[in-house]
Amino acid sequence: MDIAEVRRTLEDAGLSQYQADAYVSLLELGSASATALADASGVPSARIYDVLRDLEERGYVETYEGDALRARARDPRKALDDLRDRADRLVSAAEEAESRWEAPAPDRHRVDIVKRFETVTDRAVEAVANAENEVALAVSPEGFDRFHDALAAAHENGAVVKLTLVGEDDDGVVDAAAFEAVATEVRHRPLPAPFLAVVDRTVTCFAPHRDSLNEYGVLVDDFSLTYVFHWYFSTCLWEVWDEVYDERAGRLAADYVDIRRFLREVQPIVSAGGTVEVRVRGTARANGEPVTIDGTVTEFVYAGESGDEANEGATHDETGSRGSNEGGEGDDPVPLPKLAGRVTAYVDDGDREWSVGGWGANLEDIELTRISVTAVERPDGERIEEANPA
Repeated sequence: MDIAEVRRTLEDAGLSQYQADAYVSLLELGSASATALADASGVPSARIYDVLRDLEERGYVETYEGDALRARARDPRKALDDLRDRADRLVSAAEEAESRWEAPAPDRHRVDIVKRFETVTDRAVEAVANAENEVALAVSPEGFDRFHDALAAAHENGAVVKLTLVGEDDDGVVDAAAFEAVATEVRHRPLPAPFLAVVDRTVTCFAPHRDSLNEYGVLVDDFSLTYVFHWYFSTCLWEVWDEVYDERAGRLAADYVDIRRFLREVQPIVSAGGTVEVRVRGTARANGEPVTIDGTVTEFVYAGESGDEANEGATHDETGSRGSNEGGEGDDPVPLPKLAGRVTAYVDDGDREWSVGGWGANLEDIELTRISVTAVERPDGERIEEANPA
């Protein structure tokens, strides 16, 4: 670095032009009278005394009286320490600015638009690893490796993990053994798709697929907005694609976090005369407090019952099917499009009958967080005891 660059750097560190010129010249001279220093540095004689006084206050020089006012540079370590401290602060500021540019703190806003895919996946890995109730993730088979440990942590936490692998063809599907203790259920979509993670009904991490012309991502920390992404995942990234792994091995799920999935699998048993005992955990709509009940599923209400043309144009409450015999034991489950409106399960705990709704419920007694099947007695009398829920 030449002397001119040193001067400019000192100015960047807070010295004035005259102060930087005088200090650099004094370093070369060792000591000098004020007038000699003015001549050597180019500082006007009328200003040199003020400049020396300011440098002395900063600790860069000391002055003393001889035949005239003289000055010498102090041990440069103090000045160098000051410069290094400023440099460290500049580096820290640069790193913080870069960090904020890459990943604005999601807890400060409901929605953040970020510029890099990596920012989205970094946030998603963190959210998935801390999931407590449910995870819905759409990722490429290659990206699955990055999420493996986070998904395993979520599964260990007791979260229901739904994983969709997206890719061009079947060649990229991961071996089913890799999903054990990592995912609850896995499906494969043999088409490109955006990256999406929906966690615990509040956190969404979204980015276009890698071939997109624009690189950006969306981070959401909001209950209502995440519900929109939940439906996108359910309809476009999950429902219509082939299953490649299911830890239930054909049994009813021990735990459900989706009221619609619960209806589709349990309603045929109830409608055919079987009994399903459950533990419901959720939020009481009356006071917003957590609530847990144990009871027996008695019936269902859903707005999409078909086959009754007289009901066309009626409201959801008017068309709701209580105890519908559609979808009996052995029949196909109710299609998801018929469950886009109101879906309610009724559970009798022996003292009263509770109405249980799903995500965002506003008509029922309880908004469901999780419903655990504790026992099933099928219409043929076969009784299956499930593990007691925590």
